[in-house]
Amino acid sequence: MYLSTVSRPVTGPPGPRRRRFAMVSGNVVALGTVSLITDVSAEMVAAVLPLYLVLGLQLSPVAFGVLDGVHTGATALLRVVGGFVADRFRRRKLVAGAGYALSAVAKLGLLLAGRSVPAIGAVIAVDRLGKGIRSAPRDALITLSTPPEALGRAFGVHRAMDSVGAFLGPLAAFAVLLAVGQSYDAVFVTSFCVAALAVVVLVLFVRERLDGEPADGPDEPRVSVREAFGLLRGRPARRIVLAAALLGLGTIGDGFVYLLLQRREDLGLRWFPLLAVGTSLAYLLLAAPLGVLADRIGRLPVVVGGYLALGATYLLLSGPVHGWPVLALTLALYGTFYVCTDGVLIALAGPVLPARLRTTGIALVQTGQALAYLVSSVLFGLAWQAWGPQNATRAAALAVAGVLVGTLLLLAPPFRSVPRRVSR
Repeated sequence: MYLSTVSRPVTGPPGPRRRRFAMVSGNVVALGTVSLITDVSAEMVAAVLPLYLVLGLQLSPVAFGVLDGVHTGATALLRVVGGFVADRFRRRKLVAGAGYALSAVAKLGLLLAGRSVPAIGAVIAVDRLGKGIRSAPRDALITLSTPPEALGRAFGVHRAMDSVGAFLGPLAAFAVLLAVGQSYDAVFVTSFCVAALAVVVLVLFVRERLDGEPADGPDEPRVSVREAFGLLRGRPARRIVLAAALLGLGTIGDGFVYLLLQRREDLGLRWFPLLAVGTSLAYLLLAAPLGVLADRIGRLPVVVGGYLALGATYLLLSGPVHGWPVLALTLALYGTFYVCTDGVLIALAGPVLPARLRTTGIALVQTGQALAYLVSSVLFGLAWQAWGPQNATRAAALAVAGVLVGTLLLLAPPFRSVPRRVSR
């Protein structure tokens, strides 16, 4: 129903219920559907890969941190290239589609990699390259399909749909492993088929621009490299990129969090993929409500609340209390962290970025986070090996407190008010 209206604005009397959904365009729902299907595919692999690498191939915490962080950060700069190309040629859908297709092909690459760690690393790099290329054009399409005062809601709806896929992916991996035994190849093949379906949905239903939106005029100049580099000369854009990089330093990555939980609670290996389900369930339940809350009270307070939830997650992981209630609370807090930061940070950045450079600006924000994530993953792996997992996690909690102080100093003055309606 929603996919058939991706290019038509909502019409009719503005009743309370209709008004609630009028700010979420069909294009946002179509992009959310693509993300939902893609996340089923991605989380099928993500749910088993840390277990396979650390327990199957016996990688050390440092090696896992390097593999996880480097292949996220190494492709980070290509996000900016992809964002610039999408802005310059006004082909955000095409660039996003290339990224989705690249990630789909990478799932088949895992079949050929076997037990070779360098080959697995190369395949992961290709997958992250696809994610890096697609993320900024996709988020730019969301911002350009939504009024500025409703961006929190739009990203909330999109991320809620995305989290449905993240919820179903580990369950699908669990079902495949139960059906065929410990056959990771079956998980990879199934994951590829699902990812290919997402590319088909993108091609058929996502629109580059909505009906009524003016096309680029023949005399409108293309975005230049100089113009893109000049984006960071503006104080608000520069501050949001620096804050994103700073916040990335407080994140250690899902693989480490789930490995810590598995060790603490002595979970059987077959239950490992289900840890991600708890996080995704919290995301699914909270994404849309917290997106609306961010539009009402301001996006910065919601981002700060997310990192407070992350700090509490680390403290629970390093604390002396064990048991299923603590495990459930940890996963709920970790899901809350993602809800409060993932789309909300981009919604915070969107209004301060010019429409001509929206994709490039979002790519810069995501690149800052990715490069910082590279550093934090490697440092946490080193800390785990040198100090042990508990002390390393306590240090991560202290790091969260530090980056929050720095973020408030950077963003509080220009971003402290609730977003107002602005013209585009």
